[in-house]
Amino acid sequence: AALSREEPQSGYLLSVTIKNIERELICPACKELFTHPLILPCQHSICHKCVKELLLTLDDSFNDVGSDNSNQSSPRLRLPSPSMDKIDRINRPGWKRNSLTPRTTIFPCPGCEHDVDLGERGINGLFRNFTLETIVERYRQAARAATAIMCDLCKPPPQESTKSCMDCSASYCNECFKIHHPWGTIKAQHEYVGPTTNFRPKILMCPEHETERINMYCELCRRPVCHLCKLGGNHANHRVTTMSSAYKTLKEKLSKDIDYLIGKESQVKSQISELNLLMKETECNGERAKEEAITHFEKLFEILEERKSSVLKAIDSSKKLRLDKFQTQMEEYQGLLENNGLVGYAQEVLKETDQSCFVQTAKQLHLRIQKATESLKSFRPAAQTSFEDYVVNTSKQTELLGELSFFSSGIDVPEINEEQSKVYNNALINWHHPEKDKADSYVLEYRKINREDEMSWNEIEVCGTSKIIQDLENSSTYAFRVRAYKGSICSPCSRELILHTPPAPVFSFLFDEKCGYNNEHLLLNLKRDRVESRAGFNLLLAAERIQVGYYTSLDYIIGDTGITKGKHFWAFRVEPYSYLVKVGVASSDKLQEWLRSPRDAVSPRYEQDSGHDSGSEDACFDSSQPFTLVTIGMKKFFIPKSPTSSNEPENRVLPMPTSIGIFLDYDKGKVSFYDMDHMKCLYERQVDCSHTLYPAFALMGSGGIQLEEPITAKYLEYQEDM
Repeated sequence: AALSREEPQSGYLLSVTIKNIERELICPACKELFTHPLILPCQHSICHKCVKELLLTLDDSFNDVGSDNSNQSSPRLRLPSPSMDKIDRINRPGWKRNSLTPRTTIFPCPGCEHDVDLGERGINGLFRNFTLETIVERYRQAARAATAIMCDLCKPPPQESTKSCMDCSASYCNECFKIHHPWGTIKAQHEYVGPTTNFRPKILMCPEHETERINMYCELCRRPVCHLCKLGGNHANHRVTTMSSAYKTLKEKLSKDIDYLIGKESQVKSQISELNLLMKETECNGERAKEEAITHFEKLFEILEERKSSVLKAIDSSKKLRLDKFQTQMEEYQGLLENNGLVGYAQEVLKETDQSCFVQTAKQLHLRIQKATESLKSFRPAAQTSFEDYVVNTSKQTELLGELSFFSSGIDVPEINEEQSKVYNNALINWHHPEKDKADSYVLEYRKINREDEMSWNEIEVCGTSKIIQDLENSSTYAFRVRAYKGSICSPCSRELILHTPPAPVFSFLFDEKCGYNNEHLLLNLKRDRVESRAGFNLLLAAERIQVGYYTSLDYIIGDTGITKGKHFWAFRVEPYSYLVKVGVASSDKLQEWLRSPRDAVSPRYEQDSGHDSGSEDACFDSSQPFTLVTIGMKKFFIPKSPTSSNEPENRVLPMPTSIGIFLDYDKGKVSFYDMDHMKCLYERQVDCSHTLYPAFALMGSGGIQLEEPITAKYLEYQEDM
């Protein structure tokens, strides 16, 4: 089918000038007019050069993470000219970053910001958007109307061209066109248009089968295809239609849509006017709201200044009164030290021989000397130096000021449910709202708490009352809060919830139903994430051997995945009714030693002094051993004995946490046990990591262990169903 460049100037071109569609002709990558645009699978267009440069950017950033060329916002400004070897590598079918075998190419579309699959052919599998290219050329011609396109065949000086031949891909003046397209020849039948520099092929060829014409349209992929694509290619099972049918259908739809938009022109203008009024009203209301807020804060400042003046005045008055008392007392003692006349006077009074005169004088003198003597015997300051009674308590006011927000207009503050909110591999935040039906949506805010820098809040709009937050940093503390929205009115923020992330990535595993699993004593569920130990008939039979010196042993079960490097963290819950449970890690060789013999009474595993019993780790003070287990039972957490800490029972027995976490640093040879509720380390020690380590568990009597389920979207759906 011939691709005529001259299209009727009808429809929207009659109502919308070519200059008003400039934003539709701008490439989303380089922000310039399209140059040889290609159609991506997501139906967005992008310059051919931009596609190459973006793929080169991805290639460079993948090979060198620290490269400054990884910015994709403006490749033409930030990237050097691509080398020919890189361009050839990108153009080759099946190219992908660091790929040696044909694979699909993933490309980030700058228009919709989604990754699209370019297929095995990469750029070569994309269609060139000739229609968009023609419209861009029309726009350029309108923009440079004063700049003429010169004839390509004229002798210097060239004349202004009047026609362009699409078959010859050249522009001609009237004289040259007659010479090179004489009447009665084949060239006279060439297709010619107005002067242009944009020449495109007359026939659109298939990028998959370069020798085949495009003659069909795939309705599933929404792209033109050839008959070979339908017969045995990627579109063999897709529904296709003829190109003429697709052309007619799409043109009718587009014409109807354009007519609808043109018919709504008056309505759009009215809405634009309304939006202008709303913008002005918003500007005025915003300024008024700022003035009111400033007034309220100024009133608060006045109250604070008044209270500040009153408090400081009271402190100054008390200080002055106390200093006066200290000054008077100091003067009295200074008098005792400097005024020796009192003592001399008293000595002279003692020389008085007349009894009546002595009594008359000595009485008052005795009181003065007695007072001085008593003050020397018991020194007591005349006032207190502490101002504890004058400490201003602002904790309540500080909390209220911290919650200072806009008037909620009847929207209650949502409350985060601390019991249902948790953090594991991701963070799950649940909240409830007293007036749930009155809120249109919620905004969940979270940020990392950093003592050095004040981190900004991240915001996520949520329609429900729960949300999973992903990509949180390990061994970090995060604050979460939520607020409700009703239209443009929002409630104050809820109280902040502080959660601590695990110290390492979550290690996923299930219980191993084969290695050492005793189905007589242990019951494993179908999902293999929960195990129970039942004290049944078999345990009673084993208990009879106690009379002849035997005893009941532990039943071991391990994880189905081993660890050979890196840092890992996993969590689980021990049922409160559990009698005795041991949890930790064990090496592969130690497990083989424990589980190598059948379960009978003569196995070394059951000998009380063999060192393989459940309590051997309590007595072992080696700096490094191939296993570490801690004991949990009867709602208690027992810390193993250690030569460096107190081994008193009251110091080794802790309340059993609701959920327990284990952190294994294989490279450093260290294992730690955590209280998951507060992400607090309860106990840690060295462990021999020369072999593969497995999560290990052991049970005796009644008990149960439930592995912590990773937080995913399915987990959230399950919680909502519950």
